[in-house]
Amino acid sequence: MSTAVRPAPPATDRGGTARPLPRQAGRRAVRAAALLGFVGLWQLLTSHQVQLWVRFDHLPTALQVGQAFGRQLGTGQYWQDLTDSLRRIGLGFLLAAVLGTAVGVLTARSRWAADLLGPVLELVRPIPAIALVPVAIMLFPENEQGIVFITCTAAFFPITVSTRHAVRAVPPRWEEAVRTMGGGRARVLASVVLPGALPGVVGGLSVGIGVSWICVISAEMVSGQYGVGYRTWQAYTVLDYPGVFVGMATIGLLGWLTSGAVELTGRRLTAWLPPRAGGDDPRGGRG
Repeated sequence: MSTAVRPAPPATDRGGTARPLPRQAGRRAVRAAALLGFVGLWQLLTSHQVQLWVRFDHLPTALQVGQAFGRQLGTGQYWQDLTDSLRRIGLGFLLAAVLGTAVGVLTARSRWAADLLGPVLELVRPIPAIALVPVAIMLFPENEQGIVFITCTAAFFPITVSTRHAVRAVPPRWEEAVRTMGGGRARVLASVVLPGALPGVVGGLSVGIGVSWICVISAEMVSGQYGVGYRTWQAYTVLDYPGVFVGMATIGLLGWLTSGAVELTGRRLTAWLPPRAGGDDPRGGRG
């Protein structure tokens, strides 16, 4: 008796939608080619010292930066700076995520909180976090605490604003449905408000982690003693331009990895959402 061989099922995403593998591979190839093309153009312009309306004759070549990168990877100082910056980002962003989400929900759900906190938040929000460096120096006895404060402040406002708008966008009929079944305020918050606002909160977290990197690097340049930003500025002061670009590349890679981690966590937390028509993922994923 012969046994029929069943064809393998097509690859699917977490929502159960078929995922076209050739299309995914093609997009990854395009992205890799774009990155390689950028590096190749950089090498071409700097190695030939092209001078147009911008000058490339003073910039290090991509090859020189790659060689400097390889040398720094073998030093303990590079990894120590990496650890210091990641620790500052981790502490500041975690505080901002907790405080920003709580304040966003509170100001969206409570009229008293909106009246008391809203004017203060709107007054402070336009101030760049890096402009708070003098305040941090006066408030905290150590530079480390001040840098974490600046990092937290930078991420706090994008997270707060995104959470507030996401909570207000939750359809009122969802809340009414829970209340008609006897649900109280805590039940509505846990079962309706927070799950319904979660995609918007994740968007705020994704923006916040990027802003955190901008400000922690700037704070390290101004008042730090260790970290990637401090080391990048030190390389500039001694005219080590390949070292400056190594610091910039490191910052870019760290920002990309941490933003990707936040978005991946957000997709995991919102896996219950259905995919949009056309294959786009509303949870922040890209096909």
